[in-house]
Amino acid sequence: MSPNLLNALRVAWSATDVTAKWSAIDALIPCYLGLHEEDTLLLGEAPPCARVGRPVRPVCIPPADLPKRRAVDREGRAALLHAIAHIEFNAINLALDAAWRFSSLGNRFVRNWLGVAIEEAYHFRLIHARLEALDYRYGDLPAHAGLWNLAEQTADDVLARMALVPRLMEARGLDAMPPIFRSFQAIGDKPTLRALAVIARDEVRHVAVGDYWFRHLCQSGNHSVETTFRALIKKYNAPWPRAPLNEAARRAAGFEQDELMALRG
Repeated sequence: MSPNLLNALRVAWSATDVTAKWSAIDALIPCYLGLHEEDTLLLGEAPPCARVGRPVRPVCIPPADLPKRRAVDREGRAALLHAIAHIEFNAINLALDAAWRFSSLGNRFVRNWLGVAIEEAYHFRLIHARLEALDYRYGDLPAHAGLWNLAEQTADDVLARMALVPRLMEARGLDAMPPIFRSFQAIGDKPTLRALAVIARDEVRHVAVGDYWFRHLCQSGNHSVETTFRALIKKYNAPWPRAPLNEAARRAAGFEQDELMALRG
């Protein structure tokens, strides 16, 4: 199983074409289903973070240079869907990278993040189908590389990776979901709402995976969860959560009320 998993991860992680990435993720599913905690993993050395497989497009520009996206017309809907597709595509690579790079944490860790990668690929397909319905494809519009830049910065520190990618950036996605829902509700786009409902449900679980492993690592190192989280945000100059917080989703993902109060403040 280990050589098969190693090869499948390499192919999926390095695939640059969108269709090739989908196919590589599909090939990972039997490995995911066959991976058990008693198996021995020999994944080898993790690849350099900067060489992850991504298509040539979209062109990445600074976040501040991206136009505001509102689903009030066809172009606005496409821009908002493209931004979501970009997040989901990055999330595929982030989950694959975590599974490989930090595989020393054991089979449960690897299996958790393989499962996340498989679901993120499904999310990407759902949103890409909505983009194609508007005669757009992923890569047609600009995007930004902020999320992957943060992954590069945390390539050597699993505690920071769990804190700042799933527990910070993906949790910010939970906060952003209600207004996105309202945007598509206002125009009666039911197919997109159905896709977003699937994503909203699964993303709570993905943040919960990051929360579990962050807490596990804090406990192992005798660190305070709240203090360590805030310190890592400051150390990496990562963006603070923006109000309003989606507190129900965050609580479902593992955030405690005292921490939510501190983040709110």
